[in-house]
Amino acid sequence: MRMQTQPTASHFINGKYVEDTAGTPIEVIYPATGEVIATVHAATPAIIEQALEAAKTAQAGWAAMSGTERGRILRRAADIMRDRNHDLSILETFDTGKPYQETSVVDATSGADALEYFGGMAATLTGEHIQLGEDWVYTRREALGVCVGIGAWNYPTQIACWKGAPALACGNSVIFKPSETTPLCALKVAEILVEAGLPAGLYNVVQGLGEVGAALVTDPRVDKVSLTGSVPTGRKVYAAAAEGMKHVTMELGGKSPMIVFEDADIENAVSGAILGNFYSSGQVCSNGTRVFVHKDIKEAFLTRLSERLADAKIGDPMDPETSFGPMVSKQQMDIALGYIEKGRAEGARIVYGGEAIEGDGFYMQPCVFADVTDDMTIAREEIFGPVMAVLDFEDEADVMARANDTEFGLAAGVFTRDLTRAHRVVAGFEAGTCFINSYNDAPVEAPFGGVKASGVGRENSKAAIEHYSQVKSVYVRMGDVEAPF
Repeated sequence: MRMQTQPTASHFINGKYVEDTAGTPIEVIYPATGEVIATVHAATPAIIEQALEAAKTAQAGWAAMSGTERGRILRRAADIMRDRNHDLSILETFDTGKPYQETSVVDATSGADALEYFGGMAATLTGEHIQLGEDWVYTRREALGVCVGIGAWNYPTQIACWKGAPALACGNSVIFKPSETTPLCALKVAEILVEAGLPAGLYNVVQGLGEVGAALVTDPRVDKVSLTGSVPTGRKVYAAAAEGMKHVTMELGGKSPMIVFEDADIENAVSGAILGNFYSSGQVCSNGTRVFVHKDIKEAFLTRLSERLADAKIGDPMDPETSFGPMVSKQQMDIALGYIEKGRAEGARIVYGGEAIEGDGFYMQPCVFADVTDDMTIAREEIFGPVMAVLDFEDEADVMARANDTEFGLAAGVFTRDLTRAHRVVAGFEAGTCFINSYNDAPVEAPFGGVKASGVGRENSKAAIEHYSQVKSVYVRMGDVEAPF
């Protein structure tokens, strides 16, 4: 029997589901079949106002609670999320098309990790004492207020938690707007938080497209904006938030390099390239889509990669055996196929795949290009699909210059058995998130984010606390005050 995919209502505000059918209908398409599995309505101005008022009203009482009390609720939510991992993973698969084999071990589990980690950290958010002779200063770490989170469509459950957990741990309230492409999962996160004991109004979900996000970002009651999305969207949201002097974190796109030296373990390097290009059907912002392979091992690398790709099981994402699912939408598939045509036209050689797959849903083969040069479109622009560009190199200094020759700087990776070289290379990468003999690991304990056009600030780890709180300094004079008159 199919899971119920139509939510109780489109929005979750002030601790309960809320509907306003006057909002523009948004159809939810199951990528594996192309069928409509739910419909939600974009937030009307009245819905946006409800969410803002609820978040503003609830926040002060939440911030006044002890960090221990706040953390207890977040940790309880993490436990509930883990208990329901199966159902949440199925919903994630319906929402995104990602295989259950993947969603069952990555999505709700990493969301639960974030709730647990920041729940454990909430009680530790203290200030410091600074002695100045007889006088002294103490600092207080305080909440920002109302935080708006704007999500991307590739990891809807995870992003809802990655933004919500640190915000709530610090004493803020949250209004989360999921991507209109994947609107279902965040509603379940809100439901679980309330079930875990979160007071009403502290985690609200509103649906909508760009105009809903714009209304939230520009509202004077909002103190912080956190976006996961594309660089063009990030530029617009950053500018709008800056107009109101709001706190901002931006986790944007990339065209990340992966360098495979001649001494690399080829099997591990191929595994890294698969994880960095074809997991989630290539729809991951940190993907290492420019794979620089040393000329001495290039053909061996391509041969083994092709053999491994032939083992990919493409099909029904609900089948636990399926390891490669559909693209999230027809539009995204068409974008990726368009880039494949550009790669062909510019002279790159297709080593594997590159075709749409006939039948229902938005399926395409994973695609590998070889003989790619740095000036080709497929080596310059973020594709956000299962398209790998393999480039040749011989010299370390040369490949480092080429790897960094991009407006982006989200991630980068290196495969080599020479650890001195590995650390030298990652020190030279102009990227915020780097990997040695691995790729795309994202534990909540580690900061995640980019440099250059790939973003501002960091998700996860202790670093996220800095982005969801502010420090107040208090100077205490123990003696008389001297003044010039």
